[in-house]
Amino acid sequence: MDVVVDTRSGRLRGETHEGVTRFLGIPYAAPFDGAGWFLPAEPPAPWSGVRDAVVLGPTVPKPGYQGPVAEILTAEPDFPGPECLNLNVWTPDTAGSAPVFVWIHGGAFRNGTGRSPYYDGAAFARDGVVTVTINYRLGALGFLDTGDEHTNLGLRDQIAALRWVQENIAAFGGDPSRVTVAGESAGGMSVGSLLASPHAEGLFAQAVLQSGAAHHALTRETAQKVTAALAQKLGIEPTREAFAGVADNELIAASTALDVEIQSSTDPSTWGEITTNVMIFEPVIDGDVVPRLPIESIRAGAGSAVRVLVGCNADEALFFLVPGGLIDHLPEVALVPTAAKYGLPDPAGAVAAYRAAEADAAPGFLFARIMADWFFGIPTIRIAEARDGGPSETFVYRFDEPSTALDGRLGACHAVELAFVFDNLRAEGVTNLTGPDPSQAVADAAHGAWVRFVHGENPGWAPYGPERTVRVFGGPADGVVTDPDATTRVLWDGVR
Repeated sequence: MDVVVDTRSGRLRGETHEGVTRFLGIPYAAPFDGAGWFLPAEPPAPWSGVRDAVVLGPTVPKPGYQGPVAEILTAEPDFPGPECLNLNVWTPDTAGSAPVFVWIHGGAFRNGTGRSPYYDGAAFARDGVVTVTINYRLGALGFLDTGDEHTNLGLRDQIAALRWVQENIAAFGGDPSRVTVAGESAGGMSVGSLLASPHAEGLFAQAVLQSGAAHHALTRETAQKVTAALAQKLGIEPTREAFAGVADNELIAASTALDVEIQSSTDPSTWGEITTNVMIFEPVIDGDVVPRLPIESIRAGAGSAVRVLVGCNADEALFFLVPGGLIDHLPEVALVPTAAKYGLPDPAGAVAAYRAAEADAAPGFLFARIMADWFFGIPTIRIAEARDGGPSETFVYRFDEPSTALDGRLGACHAVELAFVFDNLRAEGVTNLTGPDPSQAVADAAHGAWVRFVHGENPGWAPYGPERTVRVFGGPADGVVTDPDATTRVLWDGVR
């Protein structure tokens, strides 16, 4: 059945299937060409008549996943086109007034798309939530800093999409006063930046941060070093106008080559925080969209009125180390330098404590534990701690349900929770990551908790506070846990 709605730009026709109506490929910004790729997005031009919104729209330029990870994340569609700043809406009732869930995809700020089958919003809509997935500019197009005022274009795109939601979502049956913005990995880090950004204030009432918190951002000095190095590879001046004259494929190829080069550097005096952050394109601390490192703003009260759900997975780093077998080649002697690199005050003592907690673990597995705590686990806790005692609740979760892919060696790795949260266990490509026959019971529990949170209800456990209450999904510890991994958590006191 076709359904037509009125938006500020014009009328849209969507399709209804099994009680859920979807509107796909809706432009929230004007198409790009030439220099516009490196400038803030403009609003879309109004159209006459009724525009069909029944086909997913173009994706932004991106390199695609590389190496062994590409064999897992196979559902990464690539459909380039100038009208790539688009979004998709799933709604249970265009005449209703339901809460809204706006999803920002991950992908290390260089990959990903809102049209991935992982993020189909039908299950959320089935459960009374209007769901929106968005595209935003990635890589150099989204996060290049040429020294002028046009910084953080990718974050500005996300903010533009949230403004579109405020202005239009009522036509789709959504309540603009009950918007939850959510994301995973780089999407979660984006949400952390949005929580801290004055430009996003008032655009959402709740936030969900999955495996990404508020610690990943670059200083302008570091970001402009990346710009200069990328320009040198391309043989151009490091200006916005010069970059606009480079073809997408050339820009992506040069960015990929620079990424490889920077990853081989271990000297922070050369590449600053990228040495540990490992992403050459991230939000930039520009004093405007991102006034300072987001966690610092959150500690100072930014986003305190926003209700938050934040968490990570038990074995995040196995996603990066198991495919390709790197985990099997990490020696014991690498552990203490790794602990020192991540700022643990007593590196040798810390490694001994991690070893005592998992006495039979191979060196590569302990490396993964330390790496995951620095990137994901401790930043999750720091957001909860920063908001403790504030006016809005903060709920913390951990996802422990292990993947059975790759002979079970991935564990509860990075991104494995996505299909469970979206209740999309049968979506294309999902079992490459989860393994065959993922648990519907765990999906029911996780998806149900997210739905309750989006509806403004208690998700099923107590807010985080002095007791450090955490809801664990799946695995042997499934249930409500107090201060999980306390013996290793305390090692990071005073860090990050």
